[in-house]
Amino acid sequence: MRPAPTALCLRLSLALALSLGFVRPLAVAWATAPAPIYVGSWAVRVTQGYQEVERLARKFGFVNLGQIFPDGQYFHLRHRGVAQQSLTPHWGHRLRLKKDPKVQWFEQQTLRRRFKRSFAEPSDPWFSKQWYMNTQVQPDLNILQVWSQGLTGQGVVVSILDDGIEKDHPDLWANYDPLASYDFNDYDPDPQPRYTPSDENRHGTRCAGEVAAIANNHFCGAGVAFNARIGGVRMLDGTITDVVEAQSLSLQPQHIHIYSASWGPEDDGRTVDGPGILTREAFRLGVTKGRGGLGTLFVWASGNGGLHYDNCNCDGYTNSIHTLSVGSTTKQGRVPWYSEACASTLTTTYSSGVVTDPQIVTTDLHHQCTDKHTGTSASAPLAAGMIALALEANPFLSWRDMQHLVVRASRPAQLQAEDWRVNGVGRQVSHHYGYGLLDAGLLVDMARTWLPTQPQKKCAILVVHVPTPILPQMHVKKEVSACAGHHNYIRSLEHVQVQLSLSYSRRGDLEISLTSPMGTRSTLVAIRPLDVSGQGYNNWIFMSTHFWDEDPQGVWTLGLENKGYYFNTGTSAAPSRQ
Repeated sequence: MRPAPTALCLRLSLALALSLGFVRPLAVAWATAPAPIYVGSWAVRVTQGYQEVERLARKFGFVNLGQIFPDGQYFHLRHRGVAQQSLTPHWGHRLRLKKDPKVQWFEQQTLRRRFKRSFAEPSDPWFSKQWYMNTQVQPDLNILQVWSQGLTGQGVVVSILDDGIEKDHPDLWANYDPLASYDFNDYDPDPQPRYTPSDENRHGTRCAGEVAAIANNHFCGAGVAFNARIGGVRMLDGTITDVVEAQSLSLQPQHIHIYSASWGPEDDGRTVDGPGILTREAFRLGVTKGRGGLGTLFVWASGNGGLHYDNCNCDGYTNSIHTLSVGSTTKQGRVPWYSEACASTLTTTYSSGVVTDPQIVTTDLHHQCTDKHTGTSASAPLAAGMIALALEANPFLSWRDMQHLVVRASRPAQLQAEDWRVNGVGRQVSHHYGYGLLDAGLLVDMARTWLPTQPQKKCAILVVHVPTPILPQMHVKKEVSACAGHHNYIRSLEHVQVQLSLSYSRRGDLEISLTSPMGTRSTLVAIRPLDVSGQGYNNWIFMSTHFWDEDPQGVWTLGLENKGYYFNTGTSAAPSRQ
């Protein structure tokens, strides 16, 4: 039986505080079933056999079509005088059969909607190049299995927050949704990208095609959710402020189901930056109010700073509990050269690696196609499309339900990394890949029967409250009750956050880790050789997904280790009052 999950956030100022989200139970509005269509035949149960059924048929004008089961008591009757399709049952015959003492049971038959499980692959000429979903790699993303069930993203709205999308593109126009679109760079409703000689504003159009490029139109390839509605927010091609980001993340939150973002602070290996006050509020309002209270789904690319030894936990967007962070792997199951490792990555989809690796097929500017899309920018939209398929299967999933499902639907598969570890509940997890390669078939199958998670709780625990010198290697231990005996008692973890304030002479030389009572060690930030800043961390919140579903009670250990210049020094700061 699945535990009732709640989220634990550990905050540290070298104030190690365990803290968690909010969210109350949600009212669920179930979809209305289509009205039955009645046909001119009845199933009837008569225990006295064939002769009695013949008598009944002659009496009421039915034709006896015989037994339904061999040697049974159930018979099939048809009446030629009754319409073959009707929205209402035939009350006259219902009354006659009900009054006959020899009839033990009857039912006027209705049409049943059934579909062949066969599925023809898209006829688009470049679908053969879409190796990540046409079984050319094993395993692929298992998209075909979901399509064969008739799920294609119908009724789901996805918006790409980027540099605009080419809304009149022949592979996008039929799915384009103006209500899911806006230009926050020029403040008008048209997200069409600005064209330049170098085509630098092609990014959003490429991401959009991965999600919802039209299938079977004999052009380019097919999107993962090729019947989803697709919008674009133009916000990266101009002055970017906290206001612009917050407005972009708050556009039509009752209409847009999924926001896909493949951007963030500079991936230079030395930046520690994240959302401002307004953008953090946009995330909070999105998950509490969006989609009628179920919560907006923010899908985020984990970052492309691998060449600079960057760490995505220094990016406050991918590091947020409110975003679903997606990493990359190559066709061969290797870590791409650009990929960043961090503890907040939840799942992985395909992209490319070295120049000779196959890349991602999608729409491009000037009504063109490309097979040269790459980076974690290409991985996040693939995940957004898969999540759209799961939402079509079950529209009542909350933002936390979806994260639980993604954890369970991600598999290590053939993904190669030296840091795969088994956590306290037996799941393999990696800082490169999160819980592994996302499987659309598994995601959809589990989505259909998923029961809503319990309300999210937060438990915050202060660990160090006075300034303390940071030794070359030190471990801060804390016995944690997870707020036992209180209303916010946590039995099972989701996100764990560590809020940390410290000064350090060379920030990038300090490795910080967290080990749970169940023995799972997660690296909150690895060394970053290019980060020579002496500013340290000022109330920075690190987040790890590696303790998912673990029991939080027991001793937690925060590790700090100097892995660089021998004479580095630092001090943990007293927690600020917020």
